[in-house]
Amino acid sequence: MADDRDPGTPEAVALLQALIREACVNTGAPESGQEIRSVRVLQRFFADTPVEVQVLEASPGRASLVARVRGTEPGAPALGLLGHLDVVPVDAAGWTRDPFGGELVGDLEHGEIWGRGAVDMLYLTSVFACVVREVALAPTPPKGDLVLLAVADEEAGGEFGLRWLLREHPAVVQVTEVLSESGGMRMGDHVAIGVAEKGSAGRRLVVSGVPGHASIPYGAKSAAFEVAEVLQRLSDVQPAIEFGELWARFVAARVSDPELAERLLDPVRVDAALPEIGGIAGYAHAISRNTISPTVIRAGQAHNVIPGEATIDLDIRTLPGTTDDEVDQLLTEMLGPLARSVRIEHLHGWAATGSPIDTPLFAAIERAVGDVAGAPVVPNLAAGGSDARLFRDRGIPAYGFGLLEPDWSYERYRAHIHGNDERIGVGSVDLALRALRQIVAERVG
Repeated sequence: MADDRDPGTPEAVALLQALIREACVNTGAPESGQEIRSVRVLQRFFADTPVEVQVLEASPGRASLVARVRGTEPGAPALGLLGHLDVVPVDAAGWTRDPFGGELVGDLEHGEIWGRGAVDMLYLTSVFACVVREVALAPTPPKGDLVLLAVADEEAGGEFGLRWLLREHPAVVQVTEVLSESGGMRMGDHVAIGVAEKGSAGRRLVVSGVPGHASIPYGAKSAAFEVAEVLQRLSDVQPAIEFGELWARFVAARVSDPELAERLLDPVRVDAALPEIGGIAGYAHAISRNTISPTVIRAGQAHNVIPGEATIDLDIRTLPGTTDDEVDQLLTEMLGPLARSVRIEHLHGWAATGSPIDTPLFAAIERAVGDVAGAPVVPNLAAGGSDARLFRDRGIPAYGFGLLEPDWSYERYRAHIHGNDERIGVGSVDLALRALRQIVAERVG
């Protein structure tokens, strides 16, 4: 082992490799995932340790594991470490190495662990488990509970994972504060810590036309043509720019040029300035407005029938404070005169969530990141979603944690999540382990 690595790093790396190799791929189908395989890995990891381990299955094979170390002081914090076990599918042809090989390429000083889920988020799940095991084996028990929540189905919304656990077994997953994913990447000289997430407001636009036989199109009105007009309208009319309370912090952390920063803080000039901030422009665009992305379009069933109806599915991501009624009103206004022939249906979704930054847990994160990495933190709004929102919905503060190596910019982080050749450096595992250990010591003793 390299002299400058934490003594626990090899164990965390080995556990990460084992979890990758279980290939718990979640396609969204109810029978996919089969996280029970990774649960068995964790059961073996906690064998013969004084940890209360419970395995709960929402349906056959869709298992989650809860490992709790009991604290000695009633009323002390109960810190939840929320990690998911499922991973997204891969296109194996696009990978340089086996996506489920869990290879350590290099050594424990400069190496990288390759495989689907290495970044999202099995490296953190492994680090979480290692710290829970350390605390359980320590000669002095903690003052507060420390709880590993290794859950299924995060990648498909949590219906077979945390959402089910909170509904069916709330006492088992009872905690007072939470650390999870979506943090640790670098924003300039700062380390980003997730404190909020955009919401999701899926919609289906049902577009009406007049059907007819394709050989005699006169008098018919193809819904396919109407779809094209609707899409053009959605492209031409964009949601308004809205700077939330975290926007100025993001600009200050990431942009060092005062003139460029000034333009980014101006809603009139921001879009013209976005190309000048490079690869993070997409993230900046997403967190400065509600976004509407057409994703699935359907029209017609037979080649000789002019379709009388077509549908457009929209992935809509909403800023904090945006309501369902406001989303429907926004779509109606964007469609303009086309709205008369379009029906808006609601798909799945959830409201944006956030946690305050004036909590003891966030302060502990700031101190740990400063001590371990010598860097300040910047609270950030995630453009996507995670299971942490389910705790925030219940008033429990939850933060996107992590501590990646200094060359892990936000752009690099996003490129690896769900992409080809996903991998994480041993150095990032080591930094996260060190920082987490300090946070746990401060919060639960």
